[in-house]
Amino acid sequence: MKIGVYSFFSGAGFLDLGFEKSNYSIQMVNEYYKPFLKAYKYARKSMNLIEPKYGFYNCDINDFLHGQKKIKLMHHVNNDKLSHIIGFIGGPPCPDFSVAGKNRGINGKNGKLLNSYKQVIFNNKPHFFLLENVKGLWVTKAHKESYQKLKQAFKRKGYLLTDTLINSLEYGVPQFRERVILFGIHRSVCNGELKDFKIKLTNFNWGTDQKYNIDLIQQIEWPKTNKYIVDSVSECPREILKELTVQYWFEKNSVLEHINSNDYFKPRQGLLKFKSISEGKIAGKSYKRLHRWRYSPTVAYGNNEVHLHPYKNRRISVAEALALQSLPKDFIIDPELTLTDKFKTIGNGVPYLMSYQIAQQIKNFLLDNIK
Repeated sequence: MKIGVYSFFSGAGFLDLGFEKSNYSIQMVNEYYKPFLKAYKYARKSMNLIEPKYGFYNCDINDFLHGQKKIKLMHHVNNDKLSHIIGFIGGPPCPDFSVAGKNRGINGKNGKLLNSYKQVIFNNKPHFFLLENVKGLWVTKAHKESYQKLKQAFKRKGYLLTDTLINSLEYGVPQFRERVILFGIHRSVCNGELKDFKIKLTNFNWGTDQKYNIDLIQQIEWPKTNKYIVDSVSECPREILKELTVQYWFEKNSVLEHINSNDYFKPRQGLLKFKSISEGKIAGKSYKRLHRWRYSPTVAYGNNEVHLHPYKNRRISVAEALALQSLPKDFIIDPELTLTDKFKTIGNGVPYLMSYQIAQQIKNFLLDNIK
């Protein structure tokens, strides 16, 4: 069975890579921000991945709701004879739903894109879809109401749904990052009794690794803070999960030899401030120093948030940020991008191991439940 995927809000392709490494075929890519699309193309070329069959679309998703791009997308989907199953995947920009954002919700500039993604799905009727977004959709009252209305709309169009609030730690990713994931499959492609299928959908396995149970992770006595000493050496505590630590991933990805190893901001001021922050002190609103033997806070570098290296007198590098997103060591961000765009596309991406394991679960589910 060949599964073709159409990607929206693609960024540099972290979500797509998880699906591609799970043997899905990326058929089309849509990204509005040109530097992100440039990063996507560069990474694919450097990893020797084939071009999407229907190419790259550098446009607003709303362009697929009218005119020539609407006709083209419908033509691609309706004439995609190589794909037995077609899915749409994407994570609409989330600042309007973020707990730390301005909470404009579904009526915000970015919030409206959630409905745009919904309408693109309705117009093209893929067999399944995946939607990724921030925790605010799940916990903030006003946003939760909008989210429930969104799900009801999908149900009226014949989609069976399951959703969850997950943490990237549950997939072996070395960062605390909570996300809402919604998966829908159209009842027209399902086999068996609808009632029985609903039971199976309710018990959908999201691909989390039981070894990384979030409750158990949070019960571990992780190191708190240590005095910051440049180039200091310390041994990994025995009682922790080493593979969830910053240092483990820095070593795993050979970050000092990575092409993006020297890509980090070098401020002219603030060096004294850097030296005054203890290793592991992340409570501050701006400056946070990671602890080598602990997982990272959410990889996000906007709103003046500065993540410092555990034992070097600098901010973390692009190579190190990629490692904290659990990407393969051969994933490279285009050196020609600005530093701001490099970090922005990394922070906006879906952690690779999370996307890979979810993609694996969806594939297994499709194999078991489609006609």
